[in-house]
Amino acid sequence: FRLALIQLHVSAVKSDNLQRACGLVREASAKGAKVVALPECFNSPYGTKYFKQYAEKIPGESTQKLSEVAKECSVYLVGGRSIPEEDGGKLYNTCAVFGPDGAMLAKHRKVHLFDIDIPGKIQFKESETLSPGNSFSVFDTPYCKVGLGICYDIRFAEMAQVYGEKGCQLLIYPGAFNLTTGPAHWELLQRGRAVDNQVYVATVSPARDEKASYVAWGHSTVVNPWGEVIAKAGAEETVIYTDIDLTKLAEIRQQIPILNQKRWDLYGIEMKK
Repeated sequence: FRLALIQLHVSAVKSDNLQRACGLVREASAKGAKVVALPECFNSPYGTKYFKQYAEKIPGESTQKLSEVAKECSVYLVGGRSIPEEDGGKLYNTCAVFGPDGAMLAKHRKVHLFDIDIPGKIQFKESETLSPGNSFSVFDTPYCKVGLGICYDIRFAEMAQVYGEKGCQLLIYPGAFNLTTGPAHWELLQRGRAVDNQVYVATVSPARDEKASYVAWGHSTVVNPWGEVIAKAGAEETVIYTDIDLTKLAEIRQQIPILNQKRWDLYGIEMKK
């Protein structure tokens, strides 16, 4: 099946972002995409000072538009992190997924909050305004099971391993790595998660905006279960496409059967929720 990643140039105008995102979903559908993913924070600037201002409930205005365009185009739409989700007086970094009938199939709240301090380069603390999610998120398609994470979630190998054990063959991470962590770890982490779990890994970033207060790395990418980069964007707004070959995935798992050769008598991963 064909996967499309929309690397959107995000502005401060929510309605413009949403309109352009929906237009690019239609374009991707016209080119044969069956699963379409939007980037983290595609409908608001990324930054703790923006989260409360742009927050919406789910369902709400933005997710309603995503539901409508998913149904119109008959695609599985991974809604990036459209906006911060407001629920019960708390804010969450949330990705909603919609099926071809417009129904919401999953709602993933970012599990690991991005709190870092690299002296002289970047300091960022999502926990100042956001609360963490407490669950894994998997949705089914006629093609395969898909596991969801958001940005910083990709650094935690245990999470991807749980998804592999749950039968996922594709992991999608909407993300917005920056100009420090992007060149160092963006592709490396994707390749690691793909090889470790013999799955396809797709990451979808906002396009780079040098004038923004937080500058995203871009370079939305798809990695196959062999660890090869099979599609990669630059820094600009674009849509990239790749065909997910589940026959190739099965062949790799047969040739190097790590999933069957793990020593569960010696170690294991426990999913608590």
